[in-house]
Amino acid sequence: IASSANNYGYALAIEKLIGVEVPRRAEVIRTMIVELNRIISHLFWLATHALDVGAMSIFLYAFREREFAMDLMEDYCGARLTHSAVRIGGVPLDLPKGWIKNLENFMKILNEQIEVYEGLLTQNRIWRMRLENVGVISPEMAKSWACSGIALRGSGIKWDLRKEMPYGLYPQLDFDIPVSDKCDSYGRYKCYMQEMRESMKILKQLIPM
Repeated sequence: IASSANNYGYALAIEKLIGVEVPRRAEVIRTMIVELNRIISHLFWLATHALDVGAMSIFLYAFREREFAMDLMEDYCGARLTHSAVRIGGVPLDLPKGWIKNLENFMKILNEQIEVYEGLLTQNRIWRMRLENVGVISPEMAKSWACSGIALRGSGIKWDLRKEMPYGLYPQLDFDIPVSDKCDSYGRYKCYMQEMRESMKILKQLIPM
């Protein structure tokens, strides 16, 4: 689900150990791939979570958009799941011709569809009944259990490695860290939706770089 991030973390560790400086163009591509993978992962979460809660339509809609994103990943590295899109010292290849335009088209579609998802779910009585006050993780519990990602930020703790221990191009990028103080499944849902928007904000900044 997050193979690009795993590739990236491993490559960063090796590069730090041996003192390799990655070319800027490669860093731009890496960050694009990682943020696109983040969107793919969040769409997978939304689809499967909605199905578990009983929202069949959202499962189909989110997987539809995820397929578009996976097409982009496949166009770049030839794989749809085990991406292997990062190399120690850079990336395996430059972006294919027309890839940026396809990325922009995808983000336009996704931005519109997130509005559809939220229109169907956010104020939906059944959705709220099944998520609010369910799976409550207090801030203290989140810390003691060593939660990370949205499980941590959904408990009101504003912690993201891209901000707290910045790496790559992230210090040069403008983006927010969504946080919820609800500490329940509903608050985490809201964080997921906003994080997809923040990833698109990052991708838009990377395009002219």
